Amino acid sequence: MGVLADSGSAPSLKFLIYGRTGWIGGLLGKICEQQGIHFAYGSGRLENRVSLEADIDAVKPTHVFNAAGVTGRPNVDWCESHKVETIRTNVVGTLSLADVCRERGLILINYATGCIFEYDSAHPLNSGIGFKEDEIPNFIGSFYSKTKAMVEDLLKNYENVCTLRVRMPISSDLSNPRNFITKITRYEKVVDIPNSMTILDELLPISIEMAKRNLTGIWNFTNPGVVSHNEILEMYKQFIDPNFTWKNFTLEEQAKVIVAPRSNNELDATKLKNEFPELLSIKDSLIKNVFKPNQKTSAA
Repeated sequence: MGVLADSGSAPSLKFLIYGRTGWIGGLLGKICEQQGIHFAYGSGRLENRVSLEADIDAVKPTHVFNAAGVTGRPNVDWCESHKVETIRTNVVGTLSLADVCRERGLILINYATGCIFEYDSAHPLNSGIGFKEDEIPNFIGSFYSKTKAMVEDLLKNYENVCTLRVRMPISSDLSNPRNFITKITRYEKVVDIPNSMTILDELLPISIEMAKRNLTGIWNFTNPGVVSHNEILEMYKQFIDPNFTWKNFTLEEQAKVIVAPRSNNELDATKLKNEFPELLSIKDSLIKNVFKPNQKTSAA
């Protein structure tokens, strides 16, 4: 079931990581250092196949991690006006890396996105019915999500790829502008919709364990359950800043200030939870991994 090779005899690990300058790529390097895992960052460009082959020949990794990709700065609206650049990295580049890894008999751990679904009649808001790994993406509101859904569909054909659907990533580093919590505390107004989210402090070490187990296939890479924007901001107020205030607005009002619609959904994390029973629910993980370590108030 989604396992390549025999993981009984664990050879010494060496990871090749793409995305040195990215948030997830940087965190992966730190975790490898903490765990004493040999690793190197790829210097090649994803869309340049020859440079990927050169990296692999030089590093001789046991596993490859792809945390590179275009999300757009400051946000995914950038992709709407830079479509070719987005395709070049997110589609052509990711497929090239998967293909080179397959030729070399290597597993590719690919950090993808779960922002390819939106609540619908079969998965209503607040129903607790999440999208499973084998369901067809139904959100094409943004060009970024459209490219991610395309590449996920193509990567299904590569038996050496482990696709991890990350959503609204959060870490304990509340100063990082890419952190979902940091983003919403700085917004003038926020929508209040329950969503599946990914606590990187808990899940990135799990992704390294997945590589050790040689797991492949598609995985909803989120903590079980959902949490709303307001619930997170209530926790922020409780643990970090008792004077913090915020304003809500509707999806219709939000649509007037963004170029591309945003995805809202619940992903079913049962598959991941079955593989890693210690996985915490989203709210428990938020408190343990994010808010307690940053606590500034005497409350709670």
